[in-house]
Amino acid sequence: MVEKNNHKEVLIDNHGRRINYLRLAVTDRCNLRCFYCMPEEGIKYVDRLDLMTYEEMLRLIRILAEMGVNKLRITGGEPFVRKGLKGFIEKIHATPGMEDIRLTTNGTVSQSLIKDFRRMGIRGVNLSLDTLDKERFFAITRRDVLPGVLESLQALQDAGIPTKVNTVVMAGRNTADIISLAELAREQVQEVRFIEEMPFNGGASRPDPENWDHLRILSHLMENYPGMTPEPVSFGDTAVRYQVPGFKGKLGIIAAYSRTFCGSCNRLRLTPTGTVKTCLYDSGVFNIRDLMRQGATDEQVGIAIRDAVGHRARNGFEAEKNQQFHGPARESMSTIGG
Repeated sequence: MVEKNNHKEVLIDNHGRRINYLRLAVTDRCNLRCFYCMPEEGIKYVDRLDLMTYEEMLRLIRILAEMGVNKLRITGGEPFVRKGLKGFIEKIHATPGMEDIRLTTNGTVSQSLIKDFRRMGIRGVNLSLDTLDKERFFAITRRDVLPGVLESLQALQDAGIPTKVNTVVMAGRNTADIISLAELAREQVQEVRFIEEMPFNGGASRPDPENWDHLRILSHLMENYPGMTPEPVSFGDTAVRYQVPGFKGKLGIIAAYSRTFCGSCNRLRLTPTGTVKTCLYDSGVFNIRDLMRQGATDEQVGIAIRDAVGHRARNGFEAEKNQQFHGPARESMSTIGG
């Protein structure tokens, strides 16, 4: 459904939620092998010709901007392993109506570009960081590159780029790091967000039943910071944020597996090969790359998007139930984009 807002079209789904946010995965490739994201041997990467081209992505971004989508997050895989990303982001920045460009990175290959982020139009960065311990970092990512990630974190702070640290909380893996990571928000980063582990690991298994959910994470934080208080939740927020006395930044908890925030979801997702996902937990609605390559006009692309938005699942549980293949664990997060 489309409504008018100050003479501009806006996308409204079949549950009355405005869609104004695109999460764009530009690649399925990553230089890390985080066990909760993909198997140790990696995944079978798609052929480069099957990836959406930057030109196709820019066309889609322009169409969506005309439909009221004004926020975009670039994800991967690791987005900076795709060549030409800098110029692509600069062109997004020049797109009328695209007001808020952010990206998610593992911080291992972007150090040299951070000084240019503001000029490129990047308004904020989510840095994936699951531990500050070198041995645990290697056990989780299967790569020995923690010093480079910490260098990126410092470079982001030096450049004045608003930074959020994203930490996936995993039983038996990094729960000992929760407080040390939380301490980054005392002086250094805008927000440290603790995320429930999700089943998108490219294998056949779901998170351990004893995995730390959002309630257990909250309980652990409150034991260490008894004065922490929740902040109001805005429409579209995935994180519940908390202020801790003496902290310059905030702590956040994302119930990604419990899916408590679905009622205000304002997102569309696009995989590197052009699959449109109206929910993280669905199996894809249609392929916009194919539609474009078949010669669809902008109007036809817009109609397809409106139709997809008009048939969204109410929440992640319904989307998962409706999947063609039972359960999302067969997918890798690097092919979805988060």
